[in-house]
Amino acid sequence: MEKKKTVALVAHDNKKPDLLDWVREHIDLMVNYQLYATGTTGSYLEDGTKEQGNLQINKLLSGPLGGDQQIGAKIAEGEIDFLVFFWDPLEPQPHDPDVKALLRIAVTWDIPFACNRASADFLFASAQLADDYQRKDPDFTSYLQRSVK
Repeated sequence: MEKKKTVALVAHDNKKPDLLDWVREHIDLMVNYQLYATGTTGSYLEDGTKEQGNLQINKLLSGPLGGDQQIGAKIAEGEIDFLVFFWDPLEPQPHDPDVKALLRIAVTWDIPFACNRASADFLFASAQLADDYQRKDPDFTSYLQRSVK
């Protein structure tokens, strides 16, 4: 990971206010990152932080329309370093398989991710955040060989 990190920001509807509050608290950090977000979350965060300055967010599609999958693809392509996904465990989501797939991709490609305020606070307080970090790319050779047979 390069010194300037790329962060994906995602939140279910009931968690968007929590994510906005968290981003506002950490706006001094957020302006240092390249930010991606699902469409609705990105617009919500941009609108909610206007008085603090102009937060630049690359907005993808809305989560249920494929935005979660777009972020997953960017993770698999090595373009996203961190995922902050405030998901709602108490509300059923029509695109729940996409949500699970996104979390699976984050784990598969070994990127740090936070699913709530406490984990985001700990993650972004890490001393590793300000430095280059050599993430060890997962080795899928044995999996790929097994899949071909």
